[in-house]
Amino acid sequence: MSRKVKKTLAMRVLEGQGIPYEVIEFPSDIHDARGVAEYARVPVDHVYKTLVAEADEPGFKPMLVMIAADRSLDLKKLAKVVGAKKTRMATHADAERMTRLQTGGISALALLNRGFSIYIDEPATELDFIVVSAGQRGLNLRLDPAALIRVTGAEVVDVSESP
Repeated sequence: MSRKVKKTLAMRVLEGQGIPYEVIEFPSDIHDARGVAEYARVPVDHVYKTLVAEADEPGFKPMLVMIAADRSLDLKKLAKVVGAKKTRMATHADAERMTRLQTGGISALALLNRGFSIYIDEPATELDFIVVSAGQRGLNLRLDPAALIRVTGAEVVDVSESP
């Protein structure tokens, strides 16, 4: 029997839109998407991490980029997609400062209308389900990728590569 999980903003957003989801609770000392996949016994390419990136020039919103745990963000592809000369990953400290969420718990669902451009990597559209952060370390949500894209307004992009 699992204990009753306190609802996060991400869960309330999904419920408000009538979108079904499943909560995946895991030990909070697991800090990466690969660890979540192993713990939850789901394919690693179904678990999506949310990365915070920035353009190296003014005039661009900070970006939330969701990519599969088994892939790496290609910053050159991202720059091309957003029309910037160069993009970079935010440091852990900067990501936490910008999102007010802990790394390992950053969720696009918890950051709607907070000044971020939201992107999701193209392979997500081929999946029957996706696992993303619930906005709190130790909690993820399993849901339909099309529903996630619809709710977040994420732009589907090709910005990853196999490591």
